[in-house]
Amino acid sequence: MVPLAQAQRQAVGLQAAFGEDAGTLSDKFAGLARVMSSKYDWKPGQGVRSVGDVFNLIVKENGMLAGVLSGTPNTPAKPAPITDPEKLQEALKASYVDLQKAITELSDNDLQAPVKLFGRNMTKQGALMLILEDQHEHLGQSIAYARSNGVIPPWSK
Repeated sequence: MVPLAQAQRQAVGLQAAFGEDAGTLSDKFAGLARVMSSKYDWKPGQGVRSVGDVFNLIVKENGMLAGVLSGTPNTPAKPAPITDPEKLQEALKASYVDLQKAITELSDNDLQAPVKLFGRNMTKQGALMLILEDQHEHLGQSIAYARSNGVIPPWSK
């Protein structure tokens, strides 16, 4: 998340700050998906998500959140995981484009609109904060996966 003080210094609305954060997550996940493309099946242990599972989860979360924010919840049958590296990288980028569009189209009043996510009542702003925070945790997980495989995240070089 963009720190509140930084967002205030830049004199931008919450929508712009959330959109910028989603853009940063997009760049980092896309970079990791590219450098980890030969490791999508790797997982640190049994019963834990693989590299590819994490990237697929991000695509799914972005679609779900974009639907909640735009008022068109996405509840299709569970899609098959994307295993082709190029297709997964494209899906990650496209999912963030859709999410950023949904975020930037929100009005200030929209941010306070009630929604239900994971069976819980919250506002659209609360849903944004919950999912983006979760994605930062998955970013840390993905960085640990990369480093465990001797792969340096692209922005660390």
